[in-house]
This record gives sequence, structure tokens and C-alpha cells, in this order.
Amino acid sequence: MRHFLTLLTALVLFGCTAPEGPALSPPPPGSVRVATHNVHYIVLNEATGPWSVGNWEDRRTALDAAFKAVAPDIIAFQEMESFARGDDGRVNLARDWLLAQNPGYAAGASGDSRTFPSTQPILYRTDRFTLLNPGWFFFSDTPDVIYSRTFDGSYPAFASTVRLADADGTVLNVVNVHFEYKSGSNRTASARLVAERMAPLIAAGERVVLTGDLNAMRGSPTADILRDAGFTFLPVTGSTYHFDRGINLFGAIDHIALSGPLDATGPVQVLRQRFMGRWPSDHYPVVADITLR
Repeated sequence: MRHFLTLLTALVLFGCTAPEGPALSPPPPGSVRVATHNVHYIVLNEATGPWSVGNWEDRRTALDAAFKAVAPDIIAFQEMESFARGDDGRVNLARDWLLAQNPGYAAGASGDSRTFPSTQPILYRTDRFTLLNPGWFFFSDTPDVIYSRTFDGSYPAFASTVRLADADGTVLNVVNVHFEYKSGSNRTASARLVAERMAPLIAAGERVVLTGDLNAMRGSPTADILRDAGFTFLPVTGSTYHFDRGINLFGAIDHIALSGPLDATGPVQVLRQRFMGRWPSDHYPVVADITLR
């Protein structure tokens, strides 16, 4: 572990980065492009420095360029949050910026922060989908109590959900998660709750897409719980978290998984690119093209 930390420190200090990846290939005709992206929170009461308002203003054009490069039909975000101690949660710079720059989209799983946690919105293309009922539940012993702390008492974490209908009435369910990075027991307990909440939809044969930052790899106990519940994880090659420097040290922790009559039309793609010399976030967007059987 000591040698690993030494190597990691050297990489960060000296900026040793992996080569940037190619542009995304276009989606096949008739497919639905689904993506997930952890965009890192913004600290409202800091003018400069990492993840400050000044940093956001410097990278926001890159985030919009990445969004346009993905050109999603549906994209789930994590850490799309602007916060300051004592604020009421109504300010969301990244969400509002992307919606203003991309008027063909709307935000599902987003609302008044006093009654709906708004840091994991799911944006969808309004010319293709209609929003049905959005929802949420917290990874907690009291999952239906908003902002309840996680199973071991750490900061609140939750799943956001939407049901979307396409033009012919076909319904697609999306559940967007962000599991805690420190506690393995919290991750597995959270995965069990997701499996429990999704069980009725899976048993009914509905289409369900699981997206998000699991802070766990595809072969982990966390992923195994969701796999046993009926989800098929789409393989992701290489890193999805890069330390905001393009440093690719370990396998994917951001995932897309499917249940029900859904098929992937090709391999998952990861957008490993800077835009205008800036990384949009410390995670790469992860993209899958699927068909609704």
C-alpha cells in the first residue's frame, strides 16, 4: 500500500497521464443512447481552488462540449450539486447550465430540494421521451425519509429514479445511484436496497436501466448483489475515474446495467477527452447504446 501511495503521489505531482481516447462512434439507428457521468460537486463559498465556483466557470464549457459529444437520449448525473454550508440546495449551477445550453432536454428526478433531492438529475431528450413518475429513496434504514443518513451514519446518499415513455408508449425505467466510496458495508447494504426496490419491476419483466457511480468494480460483491437481482452489467474497458488529470490507474467504477427486454447494440464507450484543454470532471462519461425489445 505504501508503494502504491508513493506511485500515486508521483503521478499526481508530475502530471503523468494516459493518452486521451478517441471520439465516440455514432449510435446505431433506432437505438437509445444512455450515459452516466459523475460531474463533481461545486463549492459555492469558494471563489478559487479545486471545485470552486472559479473552477466551475473554467470547466463548464468543457462539460457542455462533453455533453454534446455524447449526444445522449438519456444521461444520469452524480454529484451534480452546488453547495455551501447553510444553503437551501436550490442552486444547481451545472444542471441549470446544461439545460440552458441544450434546450432539447429536460431534467427528470429533479425538483424543489426541500421535497426532492436534486443532485442526481436524469436528463432526457424531450422529442423522444415523456416523463412519467420520478422518485427517490435513500440508502438508509429509513429510505423514504429525505436526506436520511446512510446505514453507518455517514453523509446521505440516494437513488434517483424516472419512468420514461417513448412515442409508442414503451416504458423505460432508469435508476441512478451513487454509492459511498469509503465503506464497503455501506455499498453492499445500498446495493441490497436497490435490488429490493427494483425487484417488483424486474419480476414484472419491465425494462430497467441501472446507471451510476458504484465506487465498485464489475466483479465486486456490490455488483454481485445487483447481478443476482437480475441486472446484467455491460463490460467497461479501462478506468472511468481519472483524478481530474487523465490518470487511469484502476478499472471502471461507473457502470450501466440492464434488466428486462433490453439489448446493448455494441460495446460500452468511455469518452476520455479534454475539451478546450480542460477535463469536464474527474470522471469520464460512460455511454451505451441499447434497443428496447
